[in-house]
Amino acid sequence: MPLTRRIGHMRLLFAGTPDVAVPSLEALLGSRHEVVAALTRPDARVGRGRTLTPSPVRVRAEEAGLPVITARPRSEGFLDVLADLRVDAAVVVAYGEILPRSVLDAVPHGWVNVHFSLLPAWRGAAPVQRAVMAGDEVTGVSTFRLTPGLDEGPVFGTMTETVRPRDTSGDLLGRLSTACTPLLLATLDAIEDGSATPVEQPADGVSLAPKITPDDACVVWSWPALAIDRLVRGCTPAPGAWTTAPDGSRLGLGPVRPRPDVTDLAPGQVRAGKREVLVGTATHAVELGDVAPVGKKHMAAADWARGARLGDDAVLGTEAGA
Repeated sequence: MPLTRRIGHMRLLFAGTPDVAVPSLEALLGSRHEVVAALTRPDARVGRGRTLTPSPVRVRAEEAGLPVITARPRSEGFLDVLADLRVDAAVVVAYGEILPRSVLDAVPHGWVNVHFSLLPAWRGAAPVQRAVMAGDEVTGVSTFRLTPGLDEGPVFGTMTETVRPRDTSGDLLGRLSTACTPLLLATLDAIEDGSATPVEQPADGVSLAPKITPDDACVVWSWPALAIDRLVRGCTPAPGAWTTAPDGSRLGLGPVRPRPDVTDLAPGQVRAGKREVLVGTATHAVELGDVAPVGKKHMAAADWARGARLGDDAVLGTEAGA
């Protein structure tokens, strides 16, 4: 039976994939607008067992009784599926696919993207990670109309959020993913009643936030402690910062703590005590938090150091050229 539109609301398609998209979907489900379907990435193999697992958005959408679309936007027949839904607008939150112009043009009020930065800063796939790594003190969320360019569309509205001194990208993204929902709802209400006035992004202040690669997440101990601290927090929880252990194996790193009181260690030099493990940098030492040896779960750095039987000449990072 075809769905009919009620007065005073819009029919919406929601496009998203990971956990951070779920609060926005939840807010839309509780709003006066009608979510008629969810578009998400296909089930993916995760974990050591490579178990085929649905996305968090798919799980929540199915719980709500929504039709779920996993076909790629460039696939044959996608435009027909979109036309059958008869949506007024589409909302995108961390969907993970590029939308072609034909798909963008097929929705009357366009595709509204929730982006976790204050555009034009940090356009790209990893805005929160890059903001933490850069030491930004303030970031936020922008809602904007998707265009074929990378996060270049006109902005409907923004909200700001303070970056706390010990924030990881996971901490910050978690707060942004819930704090953004009033902005999203206000944007959609303004589009529906005709009061939305999207503003073109300025040419100045553009910065890019490409996806963090494993090479990007490798700690360079000849950097200052402040830069290392930011890098590790920016890469936590994903993709995870790492270094090379004295035996040449990869060692995952949780957030570190700068130790300005320790300045006598060379870059990468390790000092392991009963309760702490210190590593030298270009400025002062950092204290390791949790570490993850290859094939093992995260553990306290002091526990790892005891098991690794580190000598006085132990150095991190030499095998990686770091």
